[in-house]
Amino acid sequence: MVRLMGRSGERSPRRPGGPPARHRQDADRSRRGGGARRPAAALRSALSGRSVAGQVFVMNVVIVLLLVVAAAVALVLQVRRDSTVEARNRSVSVAETFANSPGILQALRSPDPTAVLQPRAEAVRKATHVDFVVVINPEGIRYTHPKPDRIGKKFVGNTAPALAGKTVTEEIEGTIGPLVQAIVPVEDPDGRVVGLVSAGITTKNVGGVADRQLPLMLGAAAAGLALATGGTALVSRRLLRQTHGLGPHEMTRMYEHHDAVLHSVREGVLIVGGEGRLLLANDEARRLLTLPADAEGRHVGALGLPSDLAELLASGQSATDEVHLVKDRLLAINQRPTDVRGGPAGSVATLRDSTELRALSGRAETARERLDILYAAGVGIGTSLDVTRTAEELGELAVPRFADYVTVDLFDTVLAGGQPGGVTPLRRAALRGVTEDVPLYPVGRQIRYVDSSPQGGSLRTGRAVLEPRLGEARGWQAQDPERSAQVVEYGVHSLITVPLRAGTLVLGVVSFWRSVKPEPFDEDELALGEELVARAAVSIDNARRYTREHSMAVTLQRSLLPRRLPEQNALDVAYRYLPAQAGVGGDWFDVLPLSGARVALVVGDVVGHGLHAAATMGRLRTAVHNFTALDLPPDELLGLLDELVGRIDQDEAADDSTAPVTGATCLYAIYDSVAGSCVIARAGHPPPALIRPDGTVEFPEVPAGPPLGLGGLPFEMTELHLAEGSRLVLYTDGLVEDRAHDIDVGLEQLRRALETAGETPEETCRTVLDARLPDRPGDDIALLVARTRVLGPDQVAEWDVPNDPAAVGEIRSQVTRRLDEWGLDELAFATELILSELVTNAIRYGGETVHVRMVRDRTLICEVFDSSSTSPHLRYAAMTDEGGRGLFLVAQLAERWGTRYTPAGKVIWAEQPVP
Repeated sequence: MVRLMGRSGERSPRRPGGPPARHRQDADRSRRGGGARRPAAALRSALSGRSVAGQVFVMNVVIVLLLVVAAAVALVLQVRRDSTVEARNRSVSVAETFANSPGILQALRSPDPTAVLQPRAEAVRKATHVDFVVVINPEGIRYTHPKPDRIGKKFVGNTAPALAGKTVTEEIEGTIGPLVQAIVPVEDPDGRVVGLVSAGITTKNVGGVADRQLPLMLGAAAAGLALATGGTALVSRRLLRQTHGLGPHEMTRMYEHHDAVLHSVREGVLIVGGEGRLLLANDEARRLLTLPADAEGRHVGALGLPSDLAELLASGQSATDEVHLVKDRLLAINQRPTDVRGGPAGSVATLRDSTELRALSGRAETARERLDILYAAGVGIGTSLDVTRTAEELGELAVPRFADYVTVDLFDTVLAGGQPGGVTPLRRAALRGVTEDVPLYPVGRQIRYVDSSPQGGSLRTGRAVLEPRLGEARGWQAQDPERSAQVVEYGVHSLITVPLRAGTLVLGVVSFWRSVKPEPFDEDELALGEELVARAAVSIDNARRYTREHSMAVTLQRSLLPRRLPEQNALDVAYRYLPAQAGVGGDWFDVLPLSGARVALVVGDVVGHGLHAAATMGRLRTAVHNFTALDLPPDELLGLLDELVGRIDQDEAADDSTAPVTGATCLYAIYDSVAGSCVIARAGHPPPALIRPDGTVEFPEVPAGPPLGLGGLPFEMTELHLAEGSRLVLYTDGLVEDRAHDIDVGLEQLRRALETAGETPEETCRTVLDARLPDRPGDDIALLVARTRVLGPDQVAEWDVPNDPAAVGEIRSQVTRRLDEWGLDELAFATELILSELVTNAIRYGGETVHVRMVRDRTLICEVFDSSSTSPHLRYAAMTDEGGRGLFLVAQLAERWGTRYTPAGKVIWAEQPVP
């Protein structure tokens, strides 16, 4: 710019305000080369101080001189400080090394410590270049000193911290002058201080390093000052040549004339350098392009301009009336390069605002933006069946494209999935804005709108309300005068409220707030807000209906699952049940105590989701409970359950609205804590996992029967012998199956998780779910972990009974003795009667083999085994009958009794509560 102005002055020598003739003649002579000033003359002119170059030279030299002096002083101080720190560190190092050297304790305890320590101290002092190494007793008397006449005298310094076991460094006035010394304690093996070692350097030697370095630093400072002065002279010489020797007042007047012309024109002017950097922009250009205050000097591509305009300005190519859209303005651009006649590289561009085209373009852009918002609302709102998330999506779409803040208030019943009521309060479900500190009601706040407020009017009439100026809306301010004043003070100035209508239901109200944009909402924007809310209302109503259905299904499912596990001692059990994210399913589990200290474990799955799956799960779980009362083995129980599912399918086949139960699976296991065995059968269910006491994991081979309801094929049973402390892991397919991989991969991942699980069932459940639970499970997950316990020999008593009625008396005697050993004398009479009746019946009707077992668990269990398959039954004997009262007597004395069948016969059992 300086060069352009200089040439302008040369081409117009008579223009008022131009440079004096003397300076123009000097500039002409300088360009022609004839009679030009010598370099020395130019330098003297720069140093004269009359020109801008001279003033710059003097100012730079003074600044450099001050900086050099300050740097030299700071460097000297820093060197002195570093020398002192080095002296402290060296003193501490020497004192600690001497204090911890071998033989120091023996020397201090010797009859003449000075004779032993003085030579060693002097040797260390000379080797480490310190001024003294002094050994002191706890009373402060010197044993050593560089000057022998100081030995035996009082040590100068603060020894109290060292006597307390601490290392001390200090600067004092010693016997050999000012010095820096360190005092280190010498401790015996018991930690008692038996002496002190001090090492130090005098201040004279400390400062000597800095004094020796001072000439070098001063020389470097002088060299730096000379180089800076020479460089400043070269810069001033170049500046003198570029300013043509003009003085400050002459240059100021020239720039004032140029600025007056440049900034008074009605068109924007831009001057861009050859590298694409903005050199100058007048006021009109800054207004049209909304340039930042620091735009000059920056590349045009970094000014936030449209890419096409930035490319044109950076290219420097000629352009005539090219139209470019810049925000809401259409600008006509004219550009010409400046290097056509040997000028500097760059270009000059002018910008003109096309007002008529701008208005037309603005209306078209507004219509396009509104269509774009409505299209985005159609695809972006309602992506999930969650009421709150749908409300948040409406806010995310409208901010900042339509409003600066959006609030969505829904009735509490709507959030819970119910129908809205007129007296039900609203709750803020979503708040979205360009800032987070706006003083509007926060999310989760319960709100009751007054009738005079715009929101209250929208809820009452079902129509949208426009408040273009909130500061004048008295009805809105009546809602909360204090908060309303804060909102207005924050800058919120315009409001649109639209009711969320789904048919005849009003679900809530949406409020659009404006603060950043200065223009208030208008009628066109009111119509756009109504259209946006209408589309969102459909999605929110769908989410509400889904929430209601989901809540009903979850409630039904929770009521059908076990609320707590029954009390039993055979297994230590932990469980987890997690419903699917998309809806409830038909997974279930159960823990069922059986006779003889046995426990049944059940895990099942009804394929599908929803109310039907949950209801079917409840029916199957109830059936398992009923079949378990028969005390059947797992394969027979699954057979009965398979027939039941088949009948259910047949009964529901005539009803087209009810889906069949095909796809139900089940795994049934019975664990015997006396024998330590477990029998398992499964119907289309994933195999169980077994964690041995040593931590190894395996999947036992259990034959996979068909799913329940198919019929026609039998189920097979497998018996496992489990050591005490083994963990049996039962689960549903939601834990191991995934659309992304095969079930074998899921089983291997489950194996790795179980290998790292803790020892307790609770830790096992936690580890498995942490490793295998997806973020959004697509199927229910039921997990049941049972750690086995085995009843010891001291809790079980067994006897073989000969097939002779006379043996009953011997059995009663042995039972009485065992109850006495168990401390259950109170149960002896009742137990004798029960076993007498059961054993007598077994000898009379049960065949050749009779076996008696008594188990002490949570209850006292009496069992009589025989080889007959005939089931006894309870009957009421008449007054004239001679028999038939045995089982009636057993039922009266026992808390529970029953019969179960074995491959070799049957077992009649009775349980009594343990006092």
